[in-house]
Order: sequence, then C-alpha cells, then structure tokens
Amino acid sequence: MLALLGATTLMLVAGRWVLPGASGEANLKPENVEIHIIDDNFFLKWNSSSESVKNVTFSADYQILGMDNWKKLSGCQHITSTKCNFSSVELENVFEKIELRIRAEEGNNTSTWYEVEPFVPFLEAQIGPPDVHLEAEDKAIILSISPPGTKDSIMWAMDRSSFRYSVVIWKNSSSLEERTETVYPEDKIYKLSPEITYCLKVKAELRLQSRVGCYSPVYCINTTERHKVPSPENIQINADNQIYVLKWDYPYENATFQAQWLRAFFKKIPGNHSDKWKQIPNCENVTSTYCVFPREVSSRGIYYVRVRASNGNGTSFWSEEKEFNIEMKTIIFPPVISVKSVTDDSLHVSVGASEESENMSVNQLYPLIYEVIFWENTSNAERKVLEKRTNFIFPDLKPLTVYCVKARALIENDRRNKGSSFSDTVCEKTKPGNTSKTWLIVGTCTALFSIPVVIYVVSVFLRCVKYVFFPSSKPPSSVDEYFSDQPLRNLLLSTSEEQTERCFIIENASVITEIEETDEIDEVHKKYSSQTSQDSGNYSNEDENSGSKISEEFPQQDSV
Repeated sequence: MLALLGATTLMLVAGRWVLPGASGEANLKPENVEIHIIDDNFFLKWNSSSESVKNVTFSADYQILGMDNWKKLSGCQHITSTKCNFSSVELENVFEKIELRIRAEEGNNTSTWYEVEPFVPFLEAQIGPPDVHLEAEDKAIILSISPPGTKDSIMWAMDRSSFRYSVVIWKNSSSLEERTETVYPEDKIYKLSPEITYCLKVKAELRLQSRVGCYSPVYCINTTERHKVPSPENIQINADNQIYVLKWDYPYENATFQAQWLRAFFKKIPGNHSDKWKQIPNCENVTSTYCVFPREVSSRGIYYVRVRASNGNGTSFWSEEKEFNIEMKTIIFPPVISVKSVTDDSLHVSVGASEESENMSVNQLYPLIYEVIFWENTSNAERKVLEKRTNFIFPDLKPLTVYCVKARALIENDRRNKGSSFSDTVCEKTKPGNTSKTWLIVGTCTALFSIPVVIYVVSVFLRCVKYVFFPSSKPPSSVDEYFSDQPLRNLLLSTSEEQTERCFIIENASVITEIEETDEIDEVHKKYSSQTSQDSGNYSNEDENSGSKISEEFPQQDSV
C-alpha cells in the first residue's frame, strides 16, 4: 500500500502520469505543441513531462477540417524524440485548414489526444533561404538565385516569380562597409573593384504579402583582375520623334560596339535567360558611341539594354544594364480642341489627335484618356474632366459669357501619369439667353407700335409750325375791298403771309395812317374776340359796322 502510494505520489510530482490502481492505464499527454513550416518542410515539436519515464513514444494524426477520417501523419509515428518531420505528407491544397492531434504511448498504455488548433499551412509557412550561385568579373559579381523551396514546391508554386531578393554585400576585409541592393534572380552587382574579396548573403521577400524570409548562408568570391578591354559606361536612351538614340561613353577609339536588349519580365522568372537577349537593330558593329533605331521595332513594355566593346585585343564584359521604359520615352503630342456654342447655357468641346500623333503608333500602343480643363474667362475657378471619350458637353453656363478650354492626353492606367503638354487655349462665347430674346421681341413690338404715334405727333407739330410761321396769304375780306389797287395789294401780300386785320385812323382827309394788328385767329375767331374783348372792340368790329362808321366819318371830315 505504501509502495503504491509512493508511486502515485511520484507520478503526481512528475505531473502527467495517472496510474489508477483499478485499471492500470497510463495517461501521458504532450504539452506546448508547436508547428513549424519552412518552405515545404513541416515540423511538429512538443514538450514531454515524462522524461524520467522510459520507452515512451509519440504518434500524430491529421485530417482536413470538416472531414471525419483521421489519417496517420507520416514521419510522426512512434517517435521517441519530441520533434518529427512530416514533410513527406502530400497535401493537395496548402490553403485548406488542417487539424493535428498527438498522444504519448508507453507499452499498451496511451495518453489522451492533444489536439492542435486548426491551421492553414500557407499562412503558417516561413520563407526559407534561397540558394545562391556566384560568378565574378573585374567590376561586377553575377548572381544566380534559386527561389526558396524545391523546384516542385507546392508552397510557393504560385509565387516563384513574385519573389524579390535583398542582397547585403561587403568587402571581406571590412564588414562595416555593407551595402544593400534589391536584385532579380539573374542579376549583377556593379561598381566593385578588381581583385577584391566580397562576401554577401541573400534573403527572399514577398512584398505584396509583407513576408520576409531568412538570410542564406554567407558566400564569398574574389573579383578578377582588371580586364584589358573596358566596358562602355553611362548608358543613355533618348527619344526623338520617330527614333530612339542610344548613347554611351568609352575612353578609347578604334573600337566597335554591340547593343542588346531584353524584355524586363524575363528578369522576374528564375533561370538563365542569356538566350533571350536580342540584338537591337542598327546597333551592331557600330564604330561611334551611339546608335539610332526606329520606334516601330519596339512594342509596349520595359526593356533592359546593355552594350559591349570590341577591339583587336578582345571583347569587354557587358556594360551595366540600363532600364528602358517605352512608356517613359514615348512622346505624346498635345491634342487639338474645338469649342462650339450649342445653346445659351452649354458648350460642346471636341478633342482630336494632332497631326503629329496621327503619324505615330502611340495611340495604338497605349489607350489614351483626356483631361479637359474648363473655366469662365473672367474667373480662376476651373472645372476638370478626365474621360476616355473625345466629346464633352459643359451645361449650366451663363448666356453671352466667354468660356475657355484646354486639354491634354494621358496614358490610361499609367502610374507615372505620363501625358502630353496642354493644348492651346480656345475660348468661345455662349449664345444669348431667353431673356435677351424676350427683350428683343418686346423692343421690336414697341418700335412697331411707336412708329404710327411718332408719325402722328410729327404731323401735328408740322401743322402747328406751318400755322404759326407760314399762315395763309389771303387778307380778310373787310380789308381787301379797300385795297383794290394791284400794286398796294401785291405789297401787302408779299410782306407777310400772316393773317392780319387792318384798321385805319383818319386824321385828315389827305393823310391815312395804317395800323396793323397781328391776329392769329381765323375769321370765326374774330367774331368771338369782338364780343368778349372790350379793348380790342375799338378796333375790331364786324365788317358791316366798320364799313358804316367809316362811311359816316368821311362826310364829317369833309364838312370840317
């Protein structure tokens, strides 16, 4: 009994063994189980609390989440250590969740299962170190990098061409002078010195997934002695209308040059692509430090260009590779725009290709979009439109207002916003609005109705003027009979055309004084004046009374 109690106490101190006296079963459960995945290598680690117990083994099973059939985990059956490698398990899909369980075994006794939380292998996987092969030149080191994992890796099968590699390089004599560069699987590290030992290490990255691998082992290599034929330097490419001009520097004369280019996407694919470099037209065996080749020989994309020199002593190494982006070198000419007033509140803007761009293939290689800027001529507030179409309508404008437009062409979906300069500014005035038309109609109608009124007023005015300044020349009948003599009658008629009434005061028989009193009223009005005016009545009376008085006074004068 004491022995049994002591044994039981010992197991409790050990922590995991439970040995019931009735059943005799042993229960030993693993602890702190961890999964480590590096590339296509799967490892399972755990801790055991029964190190003092001998003959304990461990076994693990797995299954795809959602399935009911547990399978034995190959490589992890009856393991005596606390680590196993189950890389040999052929997983069809590394993106599916997997469940693991592990237990301890001692003879016929087994512990309960320790179940690992389900996991996705791809998400748990770490990027391992890449394999690196080095080759030396006098001023460069050629790198050949194999992606992490095996050639038939299922973990990185979809990402092999997406890896980017970071290289840390330093002189072996001084680790303080480190420099870091980002390289492709097949690449060069330039700007080195001849006959120097350089060491480097490389790690792989998946930048879109923000995943960084671990560094490779350190590799060291010696650069060669200075080559007899130096390589060309300072490679430049310029665009000039329909041609490209490739230039470089070279210190010696009497050399010929050869230029090649490679499509950039080959750089991302692991492997040797030396056979993919192609000769640039018109750039083979040239004796000058430049060559010219037409635009049409290149299609859309990014290229790498390299040049080497040859003379009687041999051929140089290839120059430093220069990236050549067709999009960046493409010349896009500004468009031609026309503006037309459609209505009183809108303008129609048409954008067309210039004559220069019609002769080039840029519109066929790159789909263009147009940026149109529109503003009122007296204002700095601009409206911007960015569309692929070439016809624009700007509504809600002011009538009889000048608006200005300019436009430029851009390469669609270009991250660098490559485009042309702006076109010439074109201005146009909108048509009159409905208010102006209304006023025009009202003014026309008013003018039509005013013309008869004006004509009537003018005619009345002319009649008044004629009546005042140009009266009738015929004298009253009361005076006319006393001036029967033709000379005197003509004299009176020629002096004035006003109607006058003539009165005579006879002082003596031989003298007659004529008094004229101007009267602008007609014969009917003279009668009215004789009845209403006391003052004028002494001179203006009816014809008969005047005649009788005169005839009465003449005898009186005679008698005197």
